[in-house]
Amino acid sequence: MRTTRLMGLAALFLGVLWAGPRASGEEPVKSPIREAEMAGYLLVPHEKVPETFNAGFSMYVAAWPLLKTYPGSRFQTGLFGTWMFAQQDKPKPKDSYSDIEGGLGWWRDTRFATETPKFIMGGVGLNFSEWANGPGAGKGRNWADPSGKYGIAQLSPWVVWPPDGLNLKQGTSGELVGYGYLPLPLTAAKAKTAGQDIPTGNNSWTLFLNTKNFKGPVAFFTPYFWSKATVREPKFAGMFLDGRPSDPNKAVQMETQYVPAVQAVDSKGDTYARIAAVSYPRNATGESVVIHRITAYDKSALWNSVQTWFDGGAAASGSIDPKGSSVHKFNSKGGSTWQIYPPNAKKEQKVPVAWKSFATPAALDDHTYGYRWNFDNATKTEAKNGPLVTLPEYYRLVKKDEKSSEWVVVQAKDVPVETGLLKYEFQRPREAAPEAYVTPEEPKSSWKKPGPVAGPFEAKLGDGSVVTYHWYRFADQPALLNADLSDEERESMQKRVEKLHASWKIDKEYLPPATVGQLAELDTGLLVNPPKGLEVGYVPIATRQAVKK
Repeated sequence: MRTTRLMGLAALFLGVLWAGPRASGEEPVKSPIREAEMAGYLLVPHEKVPETFNAGFSMYVAAWPLLKTYPGSRFQTGLFGTWMFAQQDKPKPKDSYSDIEGGLGWWRDTRFATETPKFIMGGVGLNFSEWANGPGAGKGRNWADPSGKYGIAQLSPWVVWPPDGLNLKQGTSGELVGYGYLPLPLTAAKAKTAGQDIPTGNNSWTLFLNTKNFKGPVAFFTPYFWSKATVREPKFAGMFLDGRPSDPNKAVQMETQYVPAVQAVDSKGDTYARIAAVSYPRNATGESVVIHRITAYDKSALWNSVQTWFDGGAAASGSIDPKGSSVHKFNSKGGSTWQIYPPNAKKEQKVPVAWKSFATPAALDDHTYGYRWNFDNATKTEAKNGPLVTLPEYYRLVKKDEKSSEWVVVQAKDVPVETGLLKYEFQRPREAAPEAYVTPEEPKSSWKKPGPVAGPFEAKLGDGSVVTYHWYRFADQPALLNADLSDEERESMQKRVEKLHASWKIDKEYLPPATVGQLAELDTGLLVNPPKGLEVGYVPIATRQAVKK
């Protein structure tokens, strides 16, 4: 693949294209295969819910191998997901982007990638100045400039979070991952932040998972992750998710930034393209379920009972009360902005794919969204772990009118052999072995002082990596030592989390259950048990991730 890619780039650089008709008897000059890509969004319309349901959300999304072969570190695409912004009382000012996104997918900075997607939390600080993907994972790997790597604290004592992203069981193919973010009152609101007269709220937005082998809260964004930017930009004070509720009416889409493709021109001047085999999950009726039960919550769903518990009242079960929820309804609209184009293309070179010729968006029931397929163009295929639908691979560029063109589906038999597209193979390129993730080792760093109480331990994962982790007292984990918290504030959190650890176990139900499909499994290597004596009030923290030897 690397050789083919370089040839394609060289052809683009030299401007080698088919030059038009030739004299009779002259040998035809074959057009070189040129590198291209496919990118865009799949749009998921859904009805709004009342603005009062502003205390988080949950949803079930399908996880599957989008591409048959992982195409290398240029590959970046999410599966279906959303963007959760802070709810505002007045129009949001310019240049104030901040939200929770992330979800299932593949990213350019994924180091131990496989065809199976991973999950990241994806909190975005002011205008992408930093981001937080999980405990110890954020923007870049330079610990001298943490850039969000201290933005998420570990909460669960039963699952360790790899810095490369949360792994699913290898071969997951259409099963559903239930996840959502609800705030927990783990801290008190503050009038000062980093010594300045800037407020920090008390929303600890917490990731809850519902999978086949793990259920419950995993990790949370520290309130300081959101408010620290307002110390530099006081005009935004009080506007972010540390102190604001969530906007319940969120966009739901599948964002694809790069799928490999190639294109070529035949001797008649017609342009053809081939994309890497893209697949979707397929159920027994031939449909694809991709999203299920997008639910918005108010504070009666969880916050109120937990706050009462922390104030000395009855213990909260942790189960989210469906009475405090509103489930979005789907309709059968929706569409695609997928386009095929050469690298570094101008706007006019980005041509849409005739998506509707093979896919029909459908509300499979009021709370389940997916696709029905035209199997004259799409193909039923089988993966090792489940049935799939593979989208058309071949397209021809057709002019619709004077101003627009479209990539229309063609069968393999209709692609001219001279283009070379029929024999082209999308392969995993040879790339350098991934570097290890390594956390600070200086004796005076927050990773060493006060440091862990047990370890090191190892978790061997299905992506070919080994995660080294240590056990820290909850309040002494590095994220909280870098969260603008006093010793007294951290000790207050410690007492609250000890209550959670003693009561909220992984065999309980937290998120409202799915009513369709099967639940996905986490990689069993991530599931851990606290050492004896550390069952309550201690958490596993990944300190290294490297290639399995």
